[in-house]
Amino acid sequence: MNLSQDRLAIRPTPAGAVRTVRTTCAYCGVGCGVTATQQADGTVAIAGDPLHPANLGRLCVKGSALGETVGLEGRLLYPQVRAADGLRRVSWDQALDQMAAKWRAVIDQHGPDAVALYVSGQLLTEDYYVANKLMKGYVGSANIDTNSRLCMSSAVAGYKRAFGEDLVPLCYEDLELADMVVLIGSNTAWCHPILFQRIVKAREARPGMKLVVIDPRRTATCELADLHLPIKPGTDVWLFNGLLSYLSRIGATAPDFIAQHTSGFEAALAAADVDCADPLAVAKVCRIDPVLLTEFYEAFAATARTITAYSMGVNQSSAGTDKVNAIINCHLIGGRIGQPGMGPFSITGQPNAMGGREVGGLANMLAAHMDLERADHRQVVQTFWDSPVMAEKGGLKAVDLFQAIEAGKVKAVWIMATNPLVSLPDADQVRRALAKCELVVASDIMHDTDTNACAHVLLPALGWGEKDGTVTNSERRISRQRAFLPAPGEALADWKIIARFAQRMGYAGFEFADAAAVFDEHARLSGFRNHAADIPRAFDMSALAGLSRTAYEHLEPVQWPVRRDAAGVVHSAARLFADGRFAHGDGKARFIATAPRAPANAVCEDYPLTLNTGRVRDQWHTMTRTGKAPTLADHVAESFVDIHPQDALLHGVREGELARISSAWGAMVARVQHGGGIARGSVFIPIHWNGQTASDARVGALVNPVVDPVSGEPEFKHTPVRIDQFRVNWHSFILSRTELNLDSVAHWTRIQGKAFARYELAGRNTIADFGPWARALLGVDDPDADWLEYEDRTAGVYRAVHVVDDRIAQCIFVSPRQDMPSRAWLASLFGKDQLSDIDRVGLLVGAPVEKGADTGPTVCSCFGVGRNTICTAIADQDLETVAQVTACLKAGGNCGSCVPEIKKILVQTRAEMAEARA
Repeated sequence: MNLSQDRLAIRPTPAGAVRTVRTTCAYCGVGCGVTATQQADGTVAIAGDPLHPANLGRLCVKGSALGETVGLEGRLLYPQVRAADGLRRVSWDQALDQMAAKWRAVIDQHGPDAVALYVSGQLLTEDYYVANKLMKGYVGSANIDTNSRLCMSSAVAGYKRAFGEDLVPLCYEDLELADMVVLIGSNTAWCHPILFQRIVKAREARPGMKLVVIDPRRTATCELADLHLPIKPGTDVWLFNGLLSYLSRIGATAPDFIAQHTSGFEAALAAADVDCADPLAVAKVCRIDPVLLTEFYEAFAATARTITAYSMGVNQSSAGTDKVNAIINCHLIGGRIGQPGMGPFSITGQPNAMGGREVGGLANMLAAHMDLERADHRQVVQTFWDSPVMAEKGGLKAVDLFQAIEAGKVKAVWIMATNPLVSLPDADQVRRALAKCELVVASDIMHDTDTNACAHVLLPALGWGEKDGTVTNSERRISRQRAFLPAPGEALADWKIIARFAQRMGYAGFEFADAAAVFDEHARLSGFRNHAADIPRAFDMSALAGLSRTAYEHLEPVQWPVRRDAAGVVHSAARLFADGRFAHGDGKARFIATAPRAPANAVCEDYPLTLNTGRVRDQWHTMTRTGKAPTLADHVAESFVDIHPQDALLHGVREGELARISSAWGAMVARVQHGGGIARGSVFIPIHWNGQTASDARVGALVNPVVDPVSGEPEFKHTPVRIDQFRVNWHSFILSRTELNLDSVAHWTRIQGKAFARYELAGRNTIADFGPWARALLGVDDPDADWLEYEDRTAGVYRAVHVVDDRIAQCIFVSPRQDMPSRAWLASLFGKDQLSDIDRVGLLVGAPVEKGADTGPTVCSCFGVGRNTICTAIADQDLETVAQVTACLKAGGNCGSCVPEIKKILVQTRAEMAEARA
């Protein structure tokens, strides 16, 4: 594949067809509004929507780079079926007929629980709704689960236990109105930068506002915090039980609120007092300074308007649901809920995890927030759907589902918009399971993924920019995701694929004309009342039922519940529980007794380190989309293992070199890094790399499959591992305008550049003759090719450049060590139409000749500003503040996620300047 063409100019646009469409971002649960303008040359210009209340025009670097991800390179464009000689293209009729025949045969022989759907928070609400209706109301099984199980199911379970329904009580504005924001288990500065910048701006306007960060690592978020509590992984319940006990002991309670609006207080307090009544004991268990603990407890007690915002660090635990309820307990004890600037707040990871929850996309839920285990709720939904059957018990949750597939209990699985071979824990088990499954179907936008390699049938789905529907963000705000690109190839909307399949199964009730018709049915169900069972629920968007196609098209962002009063006036609620009434039958919130317990798997002699996993700033999930964007590739180019220097010394690994990290479940290879924020005894590895972007970097293969007993969410934050040196004889990197086959290389990572691909390599073999080896690797077999090379055989150093028509086509650098020329400088040469003589000299020397040519590693991805550029500006212009750096270079002036890093660079550079002057 040739990468020299402009990767953005991907679809022809008819003359005069340039238009701007308001839509919603494809990434995290903040749900930012986006304006997308398809240009005459086929490129797509992206900007923040200034009218969208979630972001008011701001976008993070991932959202800003969405235009770089809509190319058709690597897309799955036609249905395919795997035959003995590989995949072959078939028609939609052939693919769906084959699927339906197999599903009918499996159901007839083994029952409805022998088939399953595994779906995704990437689906639109309309897609989710139709999938859930198919499985629970027509197949008659609740075997439909979602990758949202991996990120938000503990929050869902905690809300349901406390409030009676999956209800997020507050809105984004509350983050700006709070007098203290506590961020726990969330590197918000990197993972939800638009929300974090709202907090930062609020603190600038109100300097007295406090920011507390609770995280085992010192992350970018901590750099701007007033207080950081680096608790031991897995001790969150101890921390918040201790807080509950402390608040009770000093009288920081709301007795009337507790008596009138809650139940279970005495039991919850008694459970907290068993192990957590003594702050010194809590500090010891959490492994934090008692002074810091006391400071946090006192600040929480003294600040009524406090928000505790939590994310994956809380949810992804075998005690995740208890962690959520321990947090909620501390808000209920003081009545700190339902009013501006206060309450517990789950920060959602995916763009439509909330929408999936609304329609019952989890295996233990029904549509419209009704409960699967209640017969009256099942009757309501079945009556509304007029469906032939209704699932009567919870289905298999994500981890259980793939274990059941391997055990032969589930014979057919349909995977939609997710990559479980990378994202699930014990990921090698997922591969074994799919290898044994009689029918694996994958609906995806990309052709080559780890999961698709195991599929018998591939179905092409529409991607962001092509599909049309709604998503719901973390604050319950429904927004439209609108199409502005034509459907490529034969790709279809997910809801339409599911509906066509359902019709082939002989099911009525799937004759939807368009996405608006699906949305209308979803909205009507949310307000439906069966005459035999009046079931009040907070979730209600019935006022949006009956919208015309035009009204649906122009639907503005709105928070549910959305109801009409007796006079027909539509009302929407930004906050819930202002009246002190909750969704349990008695109208009261429930304190939940949470007995603290350690993570299921403890470190041991064989696996002495604790693995924590998570995101990096510029990537997302398994990089299926972000991996296509050159803008997002430079900040963190390859997978790494962050480890404390003393632990690295103890285990014989060195910074910058490769290491093998292994657990009882699997192993991977990553580059060793000392980020400065990791505690002794722990390591951190990002989740993003997959089989298309690296040879052996799927961290999911290491993660233990233990799950929370209530939510079913896996314990991604605590797996015992070991780390060992991964010995290699040489290191290399390549920049190439053509794709390379690296099957013969021991370790490689692929990074997308602008009009080229970059490869980081390492080998265990001995290279006898670098020249022929390099030419063969790069595919340069023309003896007359313009080939510049330098070799120091004694030192094991080699570099070569392949030039075509005076433009650099490929370059390769080899060394026994990792210290090789700047990738940023070499990347800049690929943007030149013609290499100069100075460029050629620099390539042979292995370093830029011109001053300032090497901008250094990327710090600000939004504006492409490198570390060297920032350091030079600080020194040359005596810059003292981040604001001055931004004014000079723009760095930090868009999403702000690089501001903590710029702050660090300022401190380091000015210290070096002061030392030089001394």
